[in-house]
Amino acid sequence: MEIGMIGAGKVAKAFARYLLKDGHKVILSNSRGPESLRPVVAELANGASAATPSVAAAAPVVLLAVPWWKNEEALDGLPNWQDRILIDATNPFVMKDGRFQIVDLDGRSASEIVAALAPGARVVKALNNLYVTNFEAGPSAGGGRRITFVSGDDADAKTLVGGLLSTIGFAVVDLGDLHTGGLIQQAGGPLAGLDLVKLG
Repeated sequence: MEIGMIGAGKVAKAFARYLLKDGHKVILSNSRGPESLRPVVAELANGASAATPSVAAAAPVVLLAVPWWKNEEALDGLPNWQDRILIDATNPFVMKDGRFQIVDLDGRSASEIVAALAPGARVVKALNNLYVTNFEAGPSAGGGRRITFVSGDDADAKTLVGGLLSTIGFAVVDLGDLHTGGLIQQAGGPLAGLDLVKLG
């Protein structure tokens, strides 16, 4: 499968490595253009490429992994989503007074806001509950598999994303819809930052 990535930071690069190892192809993109990603593509090697966000967003499955305050800019002007899957790996943090603070979303989940910015996309919340260092360390930990969560309003989209995460080694738990599950796993929720492992 071909997976597009909007954002090419630590989360996107780690996810790309796991996907490539499993035989998938990845298209990375950022706001600075494909040329700026040549070193990353060279490091990731076979199966990795760089393109504009519009090209990356045309893939059947797309990862959104940008800072929260860049979501609107990153999703603006992309092709019609036409039911393609958008994995929302963002967390509602902003920088204020020199430190990160959680944004007050008036009871909405972060992914509900992302879905409104990407009409027509089947949004699945995933890959946001682990600290980046734990995600980069890989799916195996403590003799078991790290647990990651999926939330979404489209059952087929959740199944596909959950399958991707499972085949690259993670243990996947479905938390329900974008609102309920999203609030539980995003920053400020009870599962945010927990490094949980499924044994056996």
